[in-house]
Amino acid sequence: IFRIQSQILRFFREFLLNRGFVEIQPPGIIASASEGGADLFKIPYFERDAFLAQSPQLYKQMCAISFEKVFTVVPVWRAEKFNTPVHLNESRQMDVEVAFASNEDAMRLLEEVFVHILNEVKTHCSGELEVLGRDLVVPSLPLRRVTYTETVDLLHRRGEKIVWGEDFTKPQERLLMSLVGEEAFFVGDWPTVQKPFYVLPYEDRPEVCRAFDLIYGGLEISSGTQRVHFPELLRRQILAKGLKPEDFEHYIRCFAFGAPPHSGWSIGLERLTMKVTAMDNIRESCMFPRDRNRLVP
Repeated sequence: IFRIQSQILRFFREFLLNRGFVEIQPPGIIASASEGGADLFKIPYFERDAFLAQSPQLYKQMCAISFEKVFTVVPVWRAEKFNTPVHLNESRQMDVEVAFASNEDAMRLLEEVFVHILNEVKTHCSGELEVLGRDLVVPSLPLRRVTYTETVDLLHRRGEKIVWGEDFTKPQERLLMSLVGEEAFFVGDWPTVQKPFYVLPYEDRPEVCRAFDLIYGGLEISSGTQRVHFPELLRRQILAKGLKPEDFEHYIRCFAFGAPPHSGWSIGLERLTMKVTAMDNIRESCMFPRDRNRLVP
C-alpha cells in the first residue's frame, strides 16, 4: 500500500513539474480559518491563538497569481468529530492552482493528472497490485460530467431523500457510481451554499457556483472550483459565511490591483490510495492515522 502511495506522489509531482508548475510550501499554522466553519484545531501561539491549517487554499491562490501554475503536497487538519471509514483528522492533500483558468480548465487538468497517476501505478506497481489482488482499471478520457442538479434527480428517482442544496451522504456517493454508470466522473455546478467563500458563483444564477467534485469508486477523492478574484465580492461572501473580512485583509489585498481568473483543486492522498488499492478503510492507507481516538504511535 505505501509503496503504491509513494509512487502516486512521485507521478503527481512529475506530471506537474513537466508542465512547468512550481512547487510551493505554504504554512501549516495560520491566523484564521481557510474555509470557514468550526472544524479548526486551535493552538497557543506565543501571546495569541493560532490554528492548524484546514487547507493551503488562500496561500496557493496568492502564489498562483504570481507564478501562474503552482502545486503543493501538505498535511491538513480538520477537527471534525467523525468516526467513519473515509475520514481522518489529519490527512495529506495534493493541491493545484492555475491562473488564467476556468473551472472547466481545472477539470481537464485534474482528469489528466488522475488518469496519468493510475496508468503509471498500473505500469510500475504491478507486483504490489497483484499482492493486493487489485485489477486496476484506468478510465478513458474525457471523464463524464454531470451537474449537481442532475445527480439529485437521479437520487430522487431511486427514492433517496435529499433536498436541493444539501451535500451527498457517503452512501449516496456510492449509489451515484451505479446510477451514473461510471467508476470515475465529475459532479459540477454545486449550490453556492455548500462551498466556501472563495468560490465564484455564476453571475446569472448566484445560487449555483463554479465548483466540481471528482467521484472515484463511489467516493469523492477531489474537489475544486473557480475562485473569486474580485475584492468586493470576496468581502461580501466572507460576511455571508459569518466570517470577518478584516481577518482576511492580507489575502483580499492580493486581488486589489487586479488578478486573473484562476482555478484549482485538491486530491486527498489517503482517499486516492484507498481506492487505488481497494481498501475498505482510509486508516489502511495512512501510515500513522490520526482520528478522534488515535494519537499514537
